[in-house]
Amino acid sequence: MTPDLAPTVSVVIPVRNDAPALDTCLALLARQTVAPLEIVVVDNASTDASAAVAHRWGAVVVAEPSVGIPAAAATGYDTAKGTVIARLDADSRPGPRWVETVVERMAAEPGLDALTGTGSFYDAPRGVRVAAAVAYLGAYYVLGHLALGHTALWGSCMAMRSETWRAVRREVVRDDAEVHDDLDLAFRLGPRHRIRLYRSWRVGVSARSLHGRRQRRRRLDRAWRTLRLNWQDSPPWERWLRRMSVAQQG
Repeated sequence: MTPDLAPTVSVVIPVRNDAPALDTCLALLARQTVAPLEIVVVDNASTDASAAVAHRWGAVVVAEPSVGIPAAAATGYDTAKGTVIARLDADSRPGPRWVETVVERMAAEPGLDALTGTGSFYDAPRGVRVAAAVAYLGAYYVLGHLALGHTALWGSCMAMRSETWRAVRREVVRDDAEVHDDLDLAFRLGPRHRIRLYRSWRVGVSARSLHGRRQRRRRLDRAWRTLRLNWQDSPPWERWLRRMSVAQQG
């Protein structure tokens, strides 16, 4: 792989009032073995120092006043200039080879549209950090695969080609904050786009979104909302039939 042929990577990070976590994430991105082309931080109507932190680390800062990850993530993807768009959350903690892995995988598989990874909960009790994440993400990927008819995407650690985003950018949900943007994006991509899970490509993430019954219920409600919205257009049995058709053609 020569430098001229290597994909260029834009890292997109939506943020809303999460300056300390964002500061840590950007510090880790500054230590990558392969530097990204740019880091795009989408300030989603923050009232704290999130934008100032992003500016201090030299990120491209874009404002998205419509509150919600779907709107913020889509704005970041639209802004990105790289041939590959990688996505982290503000509380993601990527290892030093995180961007390098994106470049290597995308260069090695020209037909790959998107890749998705795994993680561990860095703020969970030490003895259960990995096990809890394996259980949570394992359930997410298994149930997501059944619902989609193909591999799901996980927004805390994922990447896709810019051309892949452009193919579906007008179809994704942007104006509903109660939709899981990564799951919705995976639905829009469908079985004709190749998504691969790399279990060894991982980040640290916070378990705060799972703390408390209210938070867990909210995430579950968002999942069902995303499923119902997309199943109206294409129920799971149709998606699986389409996948089998694509497999036979390929």
